[in-house]
Amino acid sequence: MATPTPSSETTIRHPSEGLITLAHVMYALHAFSALTGLASSVLVLTAFLTGWPSIIAVILNYAKRSEVSGTWLDSHFGWQIRTFWYALLWLFLGGVAFVTMVGIPVALAVWIVTGLWVLYRIARGWMTLSSEKPMPLPDDQKADPSLRSG
Repeated sequence: MATPTPSSETTIRHPSEGLITLAHVMYALHAFSALTGLASSVLVLTAFLTGWPSIIAVILNYAKRSEVSGTWLDSHFGWQIRTFWYALLWLFLGGVAFVTMVGIPVALAVWIVTGLWVLYRIARGWMTLSSEKPMPLPDDQKADPSLRSG
């Protein structure tokens, strides 16, 4: 009996060592920006979103995304991109709340929680990358992989 060969849909390519190293560098850039917020009077969230290291990492995510397509590393690039854009969304929503006097405590709470969420996502992603495992996909991408972010 012949052994069935996996279809191209189930075969996942292994990324090059250079791309894996680049993903580690991008997590380090994001972490440096976020941790700058802990070490200064700036919120983690604003340091993450406005720090050059994080902005450079997101640009690299987009520039190299096609090279990791079809590998488990693609999930890490998507994870980092989603973290950046969702953090930006929550920064904006907190800003909207901040412009009202009543919303200032709400805005500060939103920004602090989002900053903690950013730190969690950086740590979880980096640990998973170190294990050479993919990040979990959002539910919509499990159903239809063509919906990947970025």
